[in-house]
Amino acid sequence: MPEDQDWEAYKVPPTRTPVSERTTSVPNPVNFFQTAFSYVLDAPVTFVREWIEQRQAKNKFYYYHQKFRRVPDLSECLEGDYLCYYEAEAQWRRDRMVDQEIVEIVRERLAACKQREGPNQFQNCAKEMELLAQVTKAYQDRYGDLGYHGNARTCLMKQKHRMMEERKAAQEKE
Repeated sequence: MPEDQDWEAYKVPPTRTPVSERTTSVPNPVNFFQTAFSYVLDAPVTFVREWIEQRQAKNKFYYYHQKFRRVPDLSECLEGDYLCYYEAEAQWRRDRMVDQEIVEIVRERLAACKQREGPNQFQNCAKEMELLAQVTKAYQDRYGDLGYHGNARTCLMKQKHRMMEERKAAQEKE
């Protein structure tokens, strides 16, 4: 910018802005409603909220996941105890979901190892492959061939038949 400025073209704002004076003695209704809202609605709600937060700050409770107590297995239920049957069925469904997630996590770890290692995946990801084979075999042994509508009773019967076959095979070896 040149040194010799044209002060008329570029007017400088005043150094002090004058404060506008009220022209009326009637109070502003907006200020009244803001004050009334603050004291009638906002202050009690804020007070209650802060009081609750102070009480909760003393007892920290962390929500990680829901923990269910273990219930008796279906084989431990008494005959005709339908509540025990229902709880055992719910426990079996939770266990099945947990086992499905375990298989999925191990599968994801193997996929990440294969992606990371590239052509060397067969020698560098051998532990993950072995773990996936063990986990899928255990899942297949327990839940395989049950289908979508499988339940705790059919799973228990499958385990019973497998144990009987293993016992029979062991007796035939001797």
